[in-house]
Parts: sequence; structure tokens; C-alpha cells
Amino acid sequence: MIQIVSLLLLVMLLGGCARYTEMAPGSVKTVTNGQGSVLVESQALTVALGKDEFVPPSEYLVGPGDILFVNVKGRPALGSPVGNGSRVDGGGQIHLPLVGSISVEGFTVAQAEQQVAEAFRPYLKNPWAVVEIAEHRSQPLYLLGQFNQPGTYYMDRALTLMEGLALGSGLNDTANLRSARLVRNGKTIPVDVYRLLQEGDHRQNAWLKGGDTLFVPDDKNQNVFVFGAVNKPGAVTMPNGRLSLAQAVSAAGLDETAGHPRYLRIIRSLSPTQGQLLVVDLTRILKGEALPYALMQGDILYVPRSGVGSWNQAISAMLPSLQAVSAVLQPFVVIKYLADD
Repeated sequence: MIQIVSLLLLVMLLGGCARYTEMAPGSVKTVTNGQGSVLVESQALTVALGKDEFVPPSEYLVGPGDILFVNVKGRPALGSPVGNGSRVDGGGQIHLPLVGSISVEGFTVAQAEQQVAEAFRPYLKNPWAVVEIAEHRSQPLYLLGQFNQPGTYYMDRALTLMEGLALGSGLNDTANLRSARLVRNGKTIPVDVYRLLQEGDHRQNAWLKGGDTLFVPDDKNQNVFVFGAVNKPGAVTMPNGRLSLAQAVSAAGLDETAGHPRYLRIIRSLSPTQGQLLVVDLTRILKGEALPYALMQGDILYVPRSGVGSWNQAISAMLPSLQAVSAVLQPFVVIKYLADD
């Protein structure tokens, strides 16, 4: 049993919302944990890897930046420069004496050997070639954030998400796994690092692709976002990772002439692949009919300007604000609402 001793404090939290003062200061009302709820509606959402899934080739394919060692019929003068190798240029070609440029991008080592041999056929009888990859440099993987050893690594074979994470020698204690994300070609990919590492869900162990970025933020700067009929829309800091619904709305400053706190909308990210759409009634807290409602990191609150509206209308109204702060939003929101089709 919890007693809400004074609603005056709640009124002060909302910057003096005079319209919700049904109970006088000093009033006592008993509310139990199971009595009443601010939750009006809840929808579970998921996103799947789908078309973003990448299946790597069975063998490594040569690409720009790789350094090859090329031996042509055992004649050093025809192959790669001694001690340097032949770097694949931006056009996917290597350059050898006598024959000049040879295209090797997108070929396996065996296919590259055939390409080199064919290039020398007009000049040599029964030419053969041996090609080895001296340095793999065409498929970078960027590990950013709370890795013990962040940096750029180069894949020498097909790697899974788990193997890619291991390249950074593990994660430090401040790593926020629920907000970790895989970015490919500027797009956040729906894989869940938390479920992979903490729950052993190997469905999340996606294949990595050259150029991918793994970003694991820290858990220090936690925020929620408040938009709609408020005076100061944007991020609201969660001190020590804690913030209630009333506190968030108070910090943003409810526009009393336009806002409707009876139907607050919340987009909640549970992980990069799971989320919720919530409709909550703040007035129940103000009237002493429900206990304070705790928010989660990354929650997006929308205070509507009309009492009734669909989720499609609410999301359409939020989109410009979400796009403006997309870089700091939770990956689920980015994938679900801001990713290009």
C-alpha cells in the first residue's frame, strides 16, 4: 500500500497545471500497486532482418586496397615488385610489367590467377601464375564505442556479428548493449546485440559485410525525448537513469492551452528489433488514481494537440522532430520509422 500524501508536489512538477487540482493540497489518498494504471493502450512491435540479410560468398573476393603477391612462371621480373606486392587500385586492377593493368576485383584467388595467366598468354608459351593475398585491406570493419580495443579491422574471411565483436577484445563495463547497433551503408540493420550476447539468441548472429560499423554506446548519458504540445521539445536527461512521466513532461513544459495529457503517446525501444507503442493517461497520476510511471531510456513522448487521434497521425506529426535528432535515437526507432525503403 502506498499513500500519495500531497498532490501539491505533482502540481508543481507540471509547472502549475491548474486544471488538475481536484484534490486539495494535503489530501491523502491510498493507491495500491495493482490499483489503476496510466496505461490506456499497448502494442508490441518487431522488425526482422529480412531484405537486409547478407549472405557472404563462399570464398574471399579480391577488392580495392588488397595487396597481392603475383608470381608469373617463376620469373620475378614479370610478377609483383619484390617486397612490396601489387596493390589493387580503386578501379579493381593490378599493374604488372609487360602486360600493364589486369582486372582482379570481385574474383577469387584462383580466378585472379587465371586472369593473370590470360594476360601473359600473348607473350609467353603456356603461361601460369600464382596469386596470394599478402594483405587483406578491401573489407574494413569499424568497431566504435565501448570496445576494449576499438578501431578499424580488416576481414580476411566471412565473419559473423559475434566474431566481429570479438575483434575488439570484448566490451567494457559501461557498454550499453540494448542500444548497440550495426550500421551498413549508412543504414541501421535490425540485429540485437543484447539478445545475442546475454540470451544466446543466435538468430541475431548475422553475417557482416565489408564496410560495416559496429557501434556500442555507453550507458552514462541517458535521455528521453518529449515532442508535441510542449514549450521545450527535445531531449530530457534521466538523472542516474531514472525519470518519471510527470517529471519528463514538467521538464519539457506542458503547453496548457493546447496539450492533452490524457492521451500521451510513447514509442518505446526494447531493443533494435523490438519495441512498443503506448498510450498513457497522465491525469490519473495527477488525480491520485495511479502511481508514478517510470520511463525507459530512449522513450519518445508525444503530447497531442487534440484529445483523440490515431497512431498514424501521431507518428506523422512526430517525424520531422525525429528526423532532426535521428543520430541520438534508439536503433529501433531509426529502423522502424526513419530507414529508407
